[in-house]
Amino acid sequence: MSAEAADREAVTCSRPCTPPQTTWFEFLLDEALLEKHLQKPSPDPSPVQLVIQFLEQASKPSVNEQNQVQPPADNRRNRTLKLLALKVSAHLKWDLDVLEKGLSIPVLNMLLNELLCVSKVPPGVKHVDLVLSTLPPTTAMAVLIYNRWAIRTIVQSSFPEKQTKPGPHQLNMLNHVQQEKELTENILKVLKEQADDSIMVLKGVLGIKKDFYIHTMRTLDLLAAESCTANGETECSTAGLKISADELHCQVHYDLGAVFFQQGSSDPLAYEKAREHFLKTRECLAKFDGRALHCRIDEKRLAGYWNACGVLTGSSEIGGTQMPLYTQIHSFIKSGNFEGLIECFVKDNITFSLPSYFRQSVLREFVHKAQQGDRAADEICYKLCACNAVRDALEGQVISVRFRQFLLKPNKDKIDFLLEVCTRSLDKDHASETSKRNMAAFLKSLCESLEDLQLVFMISSHELFMVLLKDEERKTLLDQMRKKSSTVSLCTKPLPSFYDIPASASVTIGQLKHQLILSLDPWQIRQILIELHGMAERQFWRVSSKWEVPPDYLGVILGIKDNLTRDLVYILMAKGLHSIAIKDFLHARQLFTACLELVTEFSPKLRQVMLNEMLLLEIRAHEAGTGTGTNRDRPPPDLVSRVRGYLEMRIHDIPLRQIIGEECVAFMLNWRENEYLTLQVPVGLVQNNPYVKLGQLLAATCKELPGPKESRRTAKDLWEVVVQICSISSQHKRASDGRISLIKQRESSLGIMHRSNFVTFIKKLREPLVLTTLISLFVRLHSIVRDDIVNEVTAEHISIWPISLPNLQSVDVETVAVTMKELVNYALTLNPNNHSWLITQADIYFVTNQYSAALHYYLQAGAVCSDFFTKTVPPDVYTDQVLKRMIKCCSLLNCHTQVAVLCQFLREVDYMTAFKALQEQSSHDAMDSFYDYIWDMTILEYLTYIHHKRGENEKRQIAIKAIGQTELNASNPEEVLQLAAQKRKKKFLQAMAKLYF
Repeated sequence: MSAEAADREAVTCSRPCTPPQTTWFEFLLDEALLEKHLQKPSPDPSPVQLVIQFLEQASKPSVNEQNQVQPPADNRRNRTLKLLALKVSAHLKWDLDVLEKGLSIPVLNMLLNELLCVSKVPPGVKHVDLVLSTLPPTTAMAVLIYNRWAIRTIVQSSFPEKQTKPGPHQLNMLNHVQQEKELTENILKVLKEQADDSIMVLKGVLGIKKDFYIHTMRTLDLLAAESCTANGETECSTAGLKISADELHCQVHYDLGAVFFQQGSSDPLAYEKAREHFLKTRECLAKFDGRALHCRIDEKRLAGYWNACGVLTGSSEIGGTQMPLYTQIHSFIKSGNFEGLIECFVKDNITFSLPSYFRQSVLREFVHKAQQGDRAADEICYKLCACNAVRDALEGQVISVRFRQFLLKPNKDKIDFLLEVCTRSLDKDHASETSKRNMAAFLKSLCESLEDLQLVFMISSHELFMVLLKDEERKTLLDQMRKKSSTVSLCTKPLPSFYDIPASASVTIGQLKHQLILSLDPWQIRQILIELHGMAERQFWRVSSKWEVPPDYLGVILGIKDNLTRDLVYILMAKGLHSIAIKDFLHARQLFTACLELVTEFSPKLRQVMLNEMLLLEIRAHEAGTGTGTNRDRPPPDLVSRVRGYLEMRIHDIPLRQIIGEECVAFMLNWRENEYLTLQVPVGLVQNNPYVKLGQLLAATCKELPGPKESRRTAKDLWEVVVQICSISSQHKRASDGRISLIKQRESSLGIMHRSNFVTFIKKLREPLVLTTLISLFVRLHSIVRDDIVNEVTAEHISIWPISLPNLQSVDVETVAVTMKELVNYALTLNPNNHSWLITQADIYFVTNQYSAALHYYLQAGAVCSDFFTKTVPPDVYTDQVLKRMIKCCSLLNCHTQVAVLCQFLREVDYMTAFKALQEQSSHDAMDSFYDYIWDMTILEYLTYIHHKRGENEKRQIAIKAIGQTELNASNPEEVLQLAAQKRKKKFLQAMAKLYF
């Protein structure tokens, strides 16, 4: 082999292999392949290409033995291909925007006609003659989709022709493009002839207030799997994707508006109809407020339609906010609404939608009025000129001479307005750096052009000025202004510094306090405090009652001798703590960092305090960033090391907050640092810190799970600690006759912490195993103190705990019950899909006689582990005990037919309970509608007997019909009978879920 050939082979081998494209016939061979393929991020072929391939293959003509071309055969292969095309469209949620973009008119016509066919739309009947409200939901929706497409296609065909999309070649002709063009023209001709009927159908939909259902992949499978009744009223009719009536009406109003607008060229009155429908569309969209799930409206196109309708009908609302900006401005000028005019100019400083020459022309119009003696125009001229000057500044343009002329006679009101326009025209969070630099240069040049030092200080002390200009720039500018003031006039007072501002200055102490309260910038807070201390000697850390510092630190901070430093440390810490509370961790980090740098210079004690608080900040920021999901990122090793360092800290005279210790222990438990807590934590720390001790016991117990024998030793220690926390002590008093009476019960002082602190600590835990361990402990404790064997609450790992208490009277039953409920409720907020916790919650409701709520959680536990009962519920979830409790709940709710159905779920069918339930004549459930879910022949035969005995012939016939189902025939193989039972179980549980969810 030559060197060149070897190089070519090496390059070829190094290229990644492109997976082969899935071909259409592979989906026929594997039923599950389609759903897997569509779930890919970028499936190849795409969904639209699949529709084209499936319909192309299904519509291929056949050739008989005489070599004659025959129409496509109606066989199983072609029917399956059409079904696959429908399923792909269902995956796309029948989004006409997507389908119209990817499919040609003939292909989409074929697809939607197939949808009408499978949806049992009566053949040979005009759609306009159908009463949609009486049809099954999916049937009505199919009619609606077809007629929406019909008028949308008519509208689209009136636009300039686009490039032809690929489509199936239905006839064996050489010129496929020409054939498809002719076919498209024929379809359009038919659609246009039926346009009035389609419009009437859509108008009729607007009168239907109930929700619609559209076919999904599942309902299409159901249609293929089982035959429907004569009128198409099957389970699949209401099992599809729910489309709310409001969203549907919004979409229909838009489509009707578009078709009426298209008809307006020949019928001017149609524009009025179009405007009415577009108005309804806008109202619906405003009501949705961006929360529409299935409504697809091009809002820019809608706005264009609306504006065009306003012009064509002459019905634009004067001054309306929905009018084009030019129209608004002209309307404001005409009506004399100058405030609205100025507002338009200020808003345009952000959007830059008006060209500069237009803005200047408006200004010239008012200048002309002012020159003719209109005094009201003088003020408007300045305001418009100021808006234009700010716009020019933001764009980096030269400021106009007219604005400079206005500034020859400045005053406070003019500067106030100018600063307001500057502030509103610059979005500090989203503006570009260029815009910020341009605005800073404008404000700087403004200061340099003014001679009145009070006005200069108004600008230099403004919040926007302080944000945009750096400290050095501000200082340099003020120095220049002082020099200028001394050279211009000897009698002019020098520019006031921060320390000698007179009380009558335009920026008062009150304004600076307001800025101090609002600011989160450490540098700006420092500058404001410097100014305030230059004006008056006060305790400015008391400005806001919302600024709170933990009592542990108050003495250290207030002991700082320098007043400015004390105020700054207090305010930075208070604002940082507030930022943490509202989860604004970015500002909290900035504030704490600045405070740490400040206190490091003079107080090692406060430096350690700030390091501790920054550790708490990082813990909470990490927990907030990772959330409660299963794929949470582990904390960085540095953070874990800092937490260990805090727990082991032995620095004396450092004020410590209890909450930081709690958070550190909870953090270690949440991230399964069990080795450290059980083996490496210092012994003295365990003895002195109750949270560390509790964390060590929890870690040791969790570490040895799930082996019950090994974990019982550590579990016993944890048990004893929790029992002490839940214990009470009684005070007695001897009466005058010598008898002893009980005075008061209070929380025992023997526990390592109070119950309230214990519950607060529990609610910092997120690790499922830790929470499961605590839940099982309290469930066992609850069972012992309640002493009711029949109505016990269940939980995982309950066998590791002791089965008795030596001093039962010392434990507060109410405390145990309340803590258990709080713990389970909190756990379910973290993970509402944990079936074990759901069963425990259901048991709690069951033992407290809340049977409807208990059923809700029993059903929810089954739903989360069976994909909403589409799979079999695991037997370890629905044990016989759980099923018997569900039966009892139904019985006590007087839902006796549900009792009979549930009796079949037990490992051994409970005929006695089922028969007793069926004998009840007063039942609060749907009774005979549940007979379809009974598969046990003995129960069905008893039903026929009981109804015959009562003379209830209709119900007896329903029971007989249920018996006569072929899949329940006793001669069937066991697999068939089991399959029939499983099918009925799933449907029954789904029906129950709809009742109790």
